[in-house]
Amino acid sequence: MDGENMELMYPLVIKIGIPVLILAVLVLHLVPARSKKPYAGGVRTGAASIVKSLPIYAKIYKRSRILAFINEFFVIAAIIASLFLIARPFKVQTIKTGVQKRDIFLCMDVSYSLYELNYELTDYLEQVVSELKGDRFGITIFNTSSVVYVPMTDDYDYVVMRLEELKEYFSLQKEYYDMVGDSEYVYFDTQEEEDRYYEVCALLDYYEAGTLVNNSYRGSSLIGEGLGSCLYSFPSIGDSSRTRCIIFATDNANSSFVKEIPDLEEASELCAKNEVTVFAIFPSEDAHYYMYNDADYEGFENELREAVEFTGGELYVQSQQDTVSEIVEEIRDHEAMTVDDIVTEQKTDMPVPAIIALLICLAGSVISMTVLKGK
Repeated sequence: MDGENMELMYPLVIKIGIPVLILAVLVLHLVPARSKKPYAGGVRTGAASIVKSLPIYAKIYKRSRILAFINEFFVIAAIIASLFLIARPFKVQTIKTGVQKRDIFLCMDVSYSLYELNYELTDYLEQVVSELKGDRFGITIFNTSSVVYVPMTDDYDYVVMRLEELKEYFSLQKEYYDMVGDSEYVYFDTQEEEDRYYEVCALLDYYEAGTLVNNSYRGSSLIGEGLGSCLYSFPSIGDSSRTRCIIFATDNANSSFVKEIPDLEEASELCAKNEVTVFAIFPSEDAHYYMYNDADYEGFENELREAVEFTGGELYVQSQQDTVSEIVEEIRDHEAMTVDDIVTEQKTDMPVPAIIALLICLAGSVISMTVLKGK
């Protein structure tokens, strides 16, 4: 609980009641009675002045005046306490009910040019996911088409299991590339090598069944569609009560044969509109050149940087100085990944102080009246 303060539900009761009470007291004390109370029985005396001059009379009179004043004080205080009860005092408590949580999607371009980066990323994220508390995590993978590999969940054991499967997939990609390289034909020295080749191909077909749909005429690495599909995989996309981020691993080497819907620029605009921050992890220039000898590395990087910065995120380049683990930690420390405390205000009636004051005043009035009557 951060703090609390006392307030009145109906302060007008006090603002009107106190002045009226003060006015009534002044009228009773300052305005003289119009007529004295007529004689209504009792013992008459003809020497009242003599009685009033007696010390015992003076003592009793003084005592009665003091008790009358005390009784009047308690009555006035009881009325004030009653006014406060009618005004309904309450306290406003500012309570921290928890911490806002994050929804994080890992969006991975699974084209063969990224197997090294993707392997390191999934390997390190296993540890990161195991340390999450309350955050939800999901994974989408894409090439020609997109697949929600892990729907948004806080079942961290399941996420780690799926990350292990992806590591195996990227290991198979590397093994396949080592076998084939840039060659159009594959030659085997032994039967074991040929058997392993077909085994690897079969396993890759399993992983790629959903990411290469219509690859022959749509092309590969449809970057904008991959990011857009990931965006709309968030549950309740319009709900802004959770911090939402995408960790986007891609080399931005778009090889599509058709117009993307949306393209990268449009996908980043959609992310910004829906308050989803994108952090891109881009491969090192050496790794990129290894796969694309004549590619425009700087052009790919600048286009991707501009897109993610539009969402409030950043682009991180893998290098010997900035490893994947260091990049992920930088992303976790980014201001867009911070979360706020969930603060609520709660109103609670506080009649007890006024009730206690009222009871004390009533008790004091009864006691003073009893003593005043000599009982």
